[in-house]
Amino acid sequence: MRVLTGSDVLKKNFDSSVVTIGNFDGVHRGHAELFRQVKAACVQRGLPSVVVTFEPHPLAVLAPKNAPPLITTFAQKKALIAETGVDCLAAIDFTPEFSRMPAEAFVRDILMGCLGMRHIIIGHDYAFGKDRQGNQKTLERLGKEYGFTLEDISPVGEGRTIFSSSLARRLISRGDMPAATGILGRYHVISGTVVHGREIGQTLGFPTANISTCNELLPPDGVYAVMVAVDGRILQGACNIGNNPTFEGGARTIEAFLLDFSGQLYGHEIAICFVQRLREVMKFPDVAALITAIQQDVATTKSILAAADQSLIKPLFSPERIGE
Repeated sequence: MRVLTGSDVLKKNFDSSVVTIGNFDGVHRGHAELFRQVKAACVQRGLPSVVVTFEPHPLAVLAPKNAPPLITTFAQKKALIAETGVDCLAAIDFTPEFSRMPAEAFVRDILMGCLGMRHIIIGHDYAFGKDRQGNQKTLERLGKEYGFTLEDISPVGEGRTIFSSSLARRLISRGDMPAATGILGRYHVISGTVVHGREIGQTLGFPTANISTCNELLPPDGVYAVMVAVDGRILQGACNIGNNPTFEGGARTIEAFLLDFSGQLYGHEIAICFVQRLREVMKFPDVAALITAIQQDVATTKSILAAADQSLIKPLFSPERIGE
């Protein structure tokens, strides 16, 4: 997949193409269906496919207090979009200046002038341009004027559930990992570098990998059954998110105990795929009670992960691991 960023987006990149546009945070099952339809249109027309997105998220620039915690980093989003088989990802720098560009100028100068748009497929109710003035009707009018065609696809879902990034965020934020998996089409994943922590797990006989991550959206504090990608291997594990209240708390940490693993991981990057939440973080009366609880967590984790769907494991790493 060709990736255009920065000033490269503003060059003449394609003479003709099929385009779709959106934020695509999480690259969930609805996005996957949109990309499938884009590729089908490309085959029918004999044209390349271009996915247009924005970096950073527009709300991070226009209303930072209202900006959602993102499901994926840009690097992770890029990797997921590449997996769909589209030809090009054009990531437009979203700046205050760009936000003031009228919808018509955006369509004429960038989508058509730089990316060669001849056909565009958008999700239902998508809006764009200055003050979100661009919409389906805008595109229909401009299409007649400039000679491109438009396809507006219906919402994608299952039963009464419509797949959306906002729904996935809500589910992850309340720790409902199986439901979030149903929206994303994969286990929610965060990645990060293993750093030194308080080494409490080591003293308890359950050494953990303490993770520093750039991912914004973390599940709530608790203990989770997880699949962990490290050094080309997929391992089972239990992950604790919280502040270790039994040991008088402290900073919030993400610690993964890898089952059937021994070795030193400091400085390594790992990806943690959240399968299911086991319980809340608890303050135990003593260390013995904590060790008993951890032993039970490990047993429950093994039972849950024995039935984990391997096809839902997407080990998405940070920029250094995928070429940025």
